[in-house]
Amino acid sequence: MRAKEPIEEYQADQDLDETTAEQTGFGRRKFVSLCLGGVGALALTGLAAVVYPLFRYYLVPHSTQSSAATFQIPLNDLVAGEAKFFEFNGSAAVLLKKQDGSMVALSAVCPHLGCIVQWEQNKQDFLCPCHAGYFTADGAVISGPPPRALAKLPFNIANNIVTVG
Repeated sequence: MRAKEPIEEYQADQDLDETTAEQTGFGRRKFVSLCLGGVGALALTGLAAVVYPLFRYYLVPHSTQSSAATFQIPLNDLVAGEAKFFEFNGSAAVLLKKQDGSMVALSAVCPHLGCIVQWEQNKQDFLCPCHAGYFTADGAVISGPPPRALAKLPFNIANNIVTVG
């Protein structure tokens, strides 16, 4: 009689394991289903990463509006210490009238990673918000990771009109 007891105990343990898996609702089938679902989601994401740029390039109409080769603004619209941001040749640019009345036109694109700089009026300098690069009002690098100064843009003043470009 003693020989049968271990077999009965083993079967009782096996029944207990199956009951526990059923009670928790997480068996082998559910695990395999979750794994296959994860692989499917990754495949769908990869497909979207390939298809979306093609869709944007071929199916979305491109702008027929050309970027301005010049930008004009009346001199009276510029206030000392304030910056005027605008689009120039398809890129962000800024026209700044400094506190002393002199002016400078710069590209507003940070040479580090291409982020658009912001004018900090209280400090009278430019800040790149991506990696905390600081530039003087003339566009020279003060600190941070930018490798070079902001690009200067040509401008002239005639008949109280500032023309950039």
